[in-house]
Amino acid sequence: MADRVRKINYCYIKVPNRAGQGDKVLGQLREGGVNLLAYSGFPIGGGKAQLDFVPDNMPAFRRVARQNGWRVSKVKKGFLITGNDQLGAAHRHISRLGSAGINITAADAVAAGKGRYGMILWVRPNQYNRAARVLKAN
Repeated sequence: MADRVRKINYCYIKVPNRAGQGDKVLGQLREGGVNLLAYSGFPIGGGKAQLDFVPDNMPAFRRVARQNGWRVSKVKKGFLITGNDQLGAAHRHISRLGSAGINITAADAVAAGKGRYGMILWVRPNQYNRAARVLKAN
């Protein structure tokens, strides 16, 4: 099966960098019925952490955020790639962008088990449409 390259919207919130913050936020999203396609959390300094969310339904995410008083970043764009886990799977897409002169801001990939993998990657906003064409994103 060919890889699927999907255009995604994501946003983030900042929380105190303390144990249990991710648990609390993810629990509130679960209770609100928000399905996540991807999630990432990392420290950003100053006692804060950033939690990035790629919700399947952004309006539902915003509703839960509003109910919980979260300050949500503006919506940003990226790509979610899924496919068969094989040698060079992530490299194939990264190489396409590099050959087109498109700089990748960040990328994360993971083996998903049962022969599958997933990757999320970001490019600069002014290169997004061109990257979407290069990656043949839907």
